[in-house]
Amino acid sequence: MSENNTKEELNEEISAVNESAEINENETNTDEKLSEIDSLKQELQKEKEQFLRLFAEFDNYKKRTAKERIEIFKTANAETITALLPVLDDFERAILQIEKADDNELLKGVQLIQNKLIETLRGKGLKALEIKSGDEFNTDEMDAVTQIEAPSEDLKGKVVDVVETGYTLNEKVIRYAKVVTGK
Repeated sequence: MSENNTKEELNEEISAVNESAEINENETNTDEKLSEIDSLKQELQKEKEQFLRLFAEFDNYKKRTAKERIEIFKTANAETITALLPVLDDFERAILQIEKADDNELLKGVQLIQNKLIETLRGKGLKALEIKSGDEFNTDEMDAVTQIEAPSEDLKGKVVDVVETGYTLNEKVIRYAKVVTGK
């Protein structure tokens, strides 16, 4: 019997070892599954972060291009309007000459055309800079063409005469006024 007991004990030990090996194998499989799940979670988190960054970049791109588009629309006609400014100057000179000739009908006609042109350009955002003799010299709106002796003490360092009118387009100076200053 002792041999049967020994075989039974041996079989029991072998079964115990097999069970232990199965438990270790199951634990290893569980650990592998857990590490695989963790790696998948990390990969998912990485992909989410990448998606959010990409989405934020695209949103910034949309905002930037929309802002640029608005700026282009605001200044698209600047070149054309700048090209028309000499025509406005010519109207002013023509009106001065017609006033000297004392032809009222011709003066009215030219002023009518000038006003129509000014109103059309004003509708596009053009404004004349309001500068007159005696104003402080401002480099943000004016270019000094020359300096002369001031006719009076109160005109020293100030505008004596406006040679050419300055203009702004949508609050941006597109032509500086040309002025004579007193020294």
